[in-house]
Amino acid sequence: MDAFVPAVGLAAVGLAIGALSGLLGVGGGTIMIPVFRLVLGMEPLVATATSLFAIVPTSLSGTISHVRNKTCVVPLGVAAGLGGALMSPFGVRLAALSPTWLVMLTAALIIAWSAFKMFSKALKKPAASKAAADVAAGAGAAAGAGAARAAGTAADSRAAGDADAPAAQEHGARRKLSRKQLAIGVVIGLAAGLASGYVGVGGGFLMVPLFLSLLGTSMHEASGTSLLAVMILAVPGVIQQALFGNIDLLAGVCIAIGTIPGAFFGARLAPRVPDRALRLVFGCFLLVAAVLLAVNEFGLLGNR
Repeated sequence: MDAFVPAVGLAAVGLAIGALSGLLGVGGGTIMIPVFRLVLGMEPLVATATSLFAIVPTSLSGTISHVRNKTCVVPLGVAAGLGGALMSPFGVRLAALSPTWLVMLTAALIIAWSAFKMFSKALKKPAASKAAADVAAGAGAAAGAGAARAAGTAADSRAAGDADAPAAQEHGARRKLSRKQLAIGVVIGLAAGLASGYVGVGGGFLMVPLFLSLLGTSMHEASGTSLLAVMILAVPGVIQQALFGNIDLLAGVCIAIGTIPGAFFGARLAPRVPDRALRLVFGCFLLVAAVLLAVNEFGLLGNR
C-alpha cells in the first residue's frame, strides 16, 4: 500500500507530462527530471537516466498520433533521429565524466535559450485571424450596405483561407525535402543527441526551435517531427544508461504508464491549437523547467 500511492501519483504526473509531450513535441524530460530530483530525491545521473528511459515510450505514443494527423515530416524526423542516435552515447559518457551540478546547470541553460528563441518567434508572428477581422471591419465601414456585405464575404473567405492554409500544409501537403534540408536535419539531430545523452532529455526542446528557424516548418510540423526524432535518438542513450545501472526501472515504468496515453491525446489536440498560441505555451513550458532545474541545483550545491 505504501508503494502503491507513489506509483499512482507518478502515473498521474506522467499523464500531464505526456499531454505536454504530445502537444509540444518534446520527450517530457524537461519536467520529468525536476520531478525525479525535487519529489523523489534521485541523484542527478539516476534522474537523467530514468527520464531518458521514459522518453522512448512517451515519444512513440505521440509520434503515432502525429503521423495519423499528418503533422509529422517523417523523412526529416528519421534524419534528425539517426543523427541524434549517433551522438547520444557520447553525451551519456560525457555526463558520467562531468560534475553532477554541471549536468543540471547545462540543462537549465540550454532549455532557457530554447525558451527565449520560442518567445521571440511567437511575438514576431502576427495573429492572422485578427488581421483578417480588421480588414473586414475597415472594408465594411468604407463601403455601402451591399459593398460591405461583399467585402465582409471576401474578408471572411480570406480569413478562412488564412486559417486553413497552415492546416492544409500540415494535414494534407506532403513536404518534399532537398538533400540540403535533410543534411541540416542530421546536424540538428547531432546537437540534440549530444544534449539528450548529457542531460537526460529527449532533445525536442532544442530541435523544435531549430526546425522552425532553419527549416521553416510550422509549429505543428516541428512538434510532430521532433517526437519521431526523439524516439529514435534516445534509444542508444537508454541502452548505455541501463548498462551503467543508472535507471530506476520502477519509477520509469510508473511514470510511463501515464505518459503513454497522455502523449497520444496531446498529439491529437495539437492540430486544434493555433500556431502562435502553441509557441507561447511551449516557451512558458521551457522557461518554468529551466528555472526549476537551476533553483534546485543552486539550492543543493551547499549540501554536497
